[in-house]
Amino acid sequence: MKKHIVIGQAGGPTSVMNASLIGLIEKVYKDHKLTFSVGGYEGLAYANFIDDSIKNIEKIKQYKRVPGSCLTSGRFKIEESTIVSACQNLKKISADALVMIGGNGSMKALQLIGCYAKTFNLDLQTIGIPKTVDNDLAGTDHAPGFGSAVRYVAQSVKDIGYDLASMQNFEQVRIIETMGRNAGWLTAGAGLYKQYGFEAPHTILLPETQVDSRQVLDEIKKTIELYGYSIVVVSEGVNWEHNQYRQLVNGREVLGGVARNIVKTIQNNLQVHARAEILGMNQRSSSIFVSEQDFYEAENAGKYAGILINEGRTEEMVTIERISTAPYHVKMGGISLTTVANGGEKVMPKEFIKNRDKYYEWLSPLVGPENYLSPPSLFRKEEKYASSFHQS
Repeated sequence: MKKHIVIGQAGGPTSVMNASLIGLIEKVYKDHKLTFSVGGYEGLAYANFIDDSIKNIEKIKQYKRVPGSCLTSGRFKIEESTIVSACQNLKKISADALVMIGGNGSMKALQLIGCYAKTFNLDLQTIGIPKTVDNDLAGTDHAPGFGSAVRYVAQSVKDIGYDLASMQNFEQVRIIETMGRNAGWLTAGAGLYKQYGFEAPHTILLPETQVDSRQVLDEIKKTIELYGYSIVVVSEGVNWEHNQYRQLVNGREVLGGVARNIVKTIQNNLQVHARAEILGMNQRSSSIFVSEQDFYEAENAGKYAGILINEGRTEEMVTIERISTAPYHVKMGGISLTTVANGGEKVMPKEFIKNRDKYYEWLSPLVGPENYLSPPSLFRKEEKYASSFHQS
């Protein structure tokens, strides 16, 4: 039976989010009617829809390799009144299914809409497609968007290290801040391409571990004595002294600024020049650093959502199930939206924090190779680098 499927994108975009959207469209367009929600959940609440005319479909398909969310996503406060409005608008257009591409908050909202729809006598099939650069989404081995973001972070940190090594008689420390919220997956990936001790990063600070500022200062001092400079990579979710970098925007905690606080501490305690670097939105929007594996999985996640729609399954999110790492093999599956919503933020497991090499082995297939192989230092004999993440 031909279904009327409403599709939207929600939350912070990624560099491969549109690949999931177009993978879904290519799977269901011929057999079903499609409506697109402009602005994600805001579009649902205010009935901001566009149809599946040939002109619109062809326009959307041109965004397959373009970062961001072509339907627009953004942040929208989900509360009872907006969920009720969304259900009413879905009923008005006789929607049979709702597919949303998003992260933690988006999957929770989708689950709530599915529950509320029943009170409106709306038989609504709900399917979620995962996306996040933070990799903190429960119920899936990893999420589309994460691999490309790590690739950007890992290569950028290594390159910034060579830049600072060139300028160490002028400045000695750079504190590089990444996204990731309260999970360190993205930050920890900063060292994926490191081969030698002198290369960046020298210290990695994760939100999952207790950070001792005195110990970090000692590590920076020792690294400068050894190499002449020090690169510290810190997650935006790390607690550092007074948490002055946390703020609320529209009821949502927005992180950012911890790197500047660390620089202040360095300036107050060490006689060195330090600078804060915020990697910024390029982490989730760089088309140059898209991982081909990440793009492939993002597209396939969209296609698999179409399979779930055709099979009549509901209240599920597409999940990526890892079969093996070497050789790398995954398959798509489905998991209850309730399980995802109740799973909260997925933080890094202790085994990956304690064993960096094990984490990098798990991570490497998602990210792909670096842009260049490291040469040994011109000025010293270097051994291959191996170490755990900063812990105190």
